[in-house]
Formats: sequence, structure tokens, C-alpha cells
Amino acid sequence: MGCCLTVRAYHERTKHRLDAYAQGPQYLDWDQQPNPFRRFAGAEVVELPLQGEGGIAALLELSLGLSAWKQYGPDRWALRCNPSSGNLHPTEGYVIANGINGLGDGVYHYAPHEHALELRGKLAATASPPQLLLGLSSIAWREAWKYGERAFRYVQLDAGHALGAIRYTAAALGLQVELLPVTDAEIAALLGLDRIADFTGAEAEDPDMLLRIHTGSTAPFRLPAVTQWYGTANALGGLPKHTWPVIDEVTEATICHSRRGVSHTPSSGVPEPQPDLIPLIRQRRSAQAFSGKTSNLPRDTFYAILSALLPASNPVPWDVWTLPIRLHPILFVHRVEGLPTGLYALPRHSAAEIALRTAMNPDFLWQTPEDCPAELPLFHLLEADARKAARTLSCHQDIASTSSFSLGMLAEFDAGLAEGAHVYRHLYWEAGLIGQVLYLEAEAAGVRGTGIGCFFDDSVHEVLGLQDTQFQSLYHFTVGSPAIDTRLEMLPPYSHLPEERQP
Repeated sequence: MGCCLTVRAYHERTKHRLDAYAQGPQYLDWDQQPNPFRRFAGAEVVELPLQGEGGIAALLELSLGLSAWKQYGPDRWALRCNPSSGNLHPTEGYVIANGINGLGDGVYHYAPHEHALELRGKLAATASPPQLLLGLSSIAWREAWKYGERAFRYVQLDAGHALGAIRYTAAALGLQVELLPVTDAEIAALLGLDRIADFTGAEAEDPDMLLRIHTGSTAPFRLPAVTQWYGTANALGGLPKHTWPVIDEVTEATICHSRRGVSHTPSSGVPEPQPDLIPLIRQRRSAQAFSGKTSNLPRDTFYAILSALLPASNPVPWDVWTLPIRLHPILFVHRVEGLPTGLYALPRHSAAEIALRTAMNPDFLWQTPEDCPAELPLFHLLEADARKAARTLSCHQDIASTSSFSLGMLAEFDAGLAEGAHVYRHLYWEAGLIGQVLYLEAEAAGVRGTGIGCFFDDSVHEVLGLQDTQFQSLYHFTVGSPAIDTRLEMLPPYSHLPEERQP
């Protein structure tokens, strides 16, 4: 109970309000900007091939690797296949390999800048069937440097985005992914995150999730044992001038001490690869601005994008999500061909429709839009020009109003926390997973999307008529025709590597 109170207090404290933003740095200390690339000194480095057609190298490159470099004048920065709030990338990836061809049995840290693996630990010898695992962890300081106390929210969103990036990449390569029901302590021990001496003087990593990559085997999951450790973590940005103890408090409160969710082993056999996903994964970008003047998004395209958010009809990426469905988009429609502008709702399961109808403004229409597919539970709530409201609610950002549509994701907040404080993280993971679907569906439709982490929490609730914490808005997103900044130069993702490593 105490942990849930800590979570509720954190969530309330870190809300942006019309008269005050959540506590953050008053200025950005660029000398302390965190290094986006973690390395482990003293660890053996295994270089991976680029643009391979399959295997662990391709899986990592297309999910957690670099997608491009941007350059403007003397400034140059990397983009990745997995998006991140502020492009700060708190998420770290690890590979645990046993019996995998071309890779010794061990625990490896993935270094995306070098597209290489760093051997962190050797596994105990075993005669068990081959097994390939991916572990994710987070470094909260990377986000806190820019976003202050609200950073914990964004760290969890990024973990959800990374989960989606991995699942889509696995589908492209003909692989299946399982979210394993393990505790945070088990993840920390397996990845070496609890080895305090290895992080002396460096920012700590917190465990997020452990995934199993399936290639057709149905052997039961086993937790490997590590016999020898190597390497020490680099410091990412020196000593910060700002400290945010509330982040440590909510991190501690949301530790998962029980095995989360249920184990779901994918069906036997290897699915057909979906190579058409690869160009979308490589080209995915976060829109920086929208034109606001281009033709409307076709209605059928709009419906198709929303249909991809429904787990019942979309194995990828939703087959990896074995936790409850608890998030429901509320949409501000601005420029969709044949649809009235205004407010819409997409309850993602039938019980949510009843709960939302009861909790929100009783004057909302709840009408099915014209030609809406029968399997798409989309409802028109209010006809109005929603551009000004969407812009204001999203911290006065034009991207929420110049797009074709924007949305907020309402979470079943009270019901989730009733199951434990750790579910707070899961709610954000689900939000990030929804965001990753929207990113790739937008690219497939020839438009572009971007996440919006800054919004006025309670003002959103007031517009919807929500009176309590049964539902809380956790993440905003927007989709439309992008305005391209031609001043920026785009460079290949691994042009910085030696010529002999170029594909």
C-alpha cells in the first residue's frame, strides 16, 4: 500500500499544469549532457556485421541500432531505430546467448555506436537447448538531465518503444518474441546491474524486462547462471548539478518483486519473415513540425492506423504483450477526409467503453463515424474545431494542431495500481508500445508521427469531464504530413566506422 501511495504522489507531483510545469532544471547544462552511448571498459568486444539478412546482428541493428546521423553546421547527432524522448536514449540492451552459432555463451552489452557486443559475463556450462534472450535496462539520469522529475515517466515510455521496436524487427526477420515473467532482481542479477563495483563513478542502470527470441524451439525458459564477469561502466556525464531524489523513490516503489504477467510461449514453427517492414524501420523519424496546409489524411488510412492498435486483430506487435490492455486513445481529429473535426474515443476492449462512457462528460455523443469498420470501436464524442484545444493541452505545441490528428492515451490508472505499484511502469510500457505502432503505421501511410510527452495532465482530464483518477492521460501522440527542415544534412548511420566495416 505504501508503494502505491508513493507512485500516486509522484504522478501528482510531476503533472504539468497551466500555471506551472513539473520541476526540472531551470537551464540545460550542456557541459553535463549525458553521453548517449554506454561502454564497459575491459570487456572483450565482438564486432557485428552490418545490414545482415538475419541473426542477432540484424535484430540489434534494426531495433536498437543507429538509423542515421543528422548534422546542422558543426553539430552532429545520431538517430536510432528505437525512438526516445528528447533523443536521450535511457534504454540499454543486453544479449544472453547460449548455444547460438557464431557467439560464445555469455551475457553481452550491445554498443549501438560501434554495432558491437561487449562480453560482460560468461555462462556456466550446460547441456540445455539453445536459448537467446534480450534484456533491457534504463539509465534515468539521461532523461533527468533535461526533464527533471518527470523523467521517470519518459524512461518507461522509452522501454515500451524499445519493446515495440524489437517485436517489429523480429517479425521482419521471421522471429517470435516472448516477454518473460521474471522479477526485477532476477533481471538485475542476470545482466550484472546489481554489481555495484562495476558501476563505481558511473550512473546506475535499472532493470526493465527480459525477452526470449524464438526461432522455432518450444523448450521451456530457464534462467542462466553467470560464472565470470568482465568490464566496468563508463560515466555518462560527470556529476549532475541537479538531483531529483523523487526519481529514486518512485524507482524503488515500482520494483517488481513477483513474476509479472503470465508466460506465453509462441506456437511452434518459424513464421514467415516480413521484409517489407525493414524499410519502414530504417526510415522512421520523429516529425519535428507539420505543414498544416496539405490535403487531408484519407479516412480509410485513418481507420487502418487506428485498427493497428487493436490487439485482437494484430498479432504483431501485440502478441508480445501478455499483460492486461489498459490504455485507450482519445483523439483530436483535425484533417481527416470525410470525418467531422472534433473529439473521438477508441476504447480498446468492451469493458473500457462502458467505463469511459460512465466516467466522461455525459453530453458526449458516442456515435459511430460514417463507414467505420465494424471491428473498429471508434466513437465520435464531440464535433468542434479541436485545433486550439489540442495545441493548448499539449503544452502549447503546434505539432498537436497542425497534424491530421493528435491523441492522448487514457490509462486505467486506479485498476492498474490496485494490482501493485509496479504496474505504473507497465502502463507506460503499453503507452510506448502504442506509440511505436503509430510511428510505423504513419510511415507506411506516407505521413509521419511523433510522441508528445509534455501536456497539461489535469486540463486534459477536465476537457473530458473526468473527475477522479480512475483514468489518467499518460502520453500524447500526433500524426500528419511533416514539414521537412531542409537545412539538416542526413548521413548514413554507420559512416563513422572504418571502411572495412561498411556494408
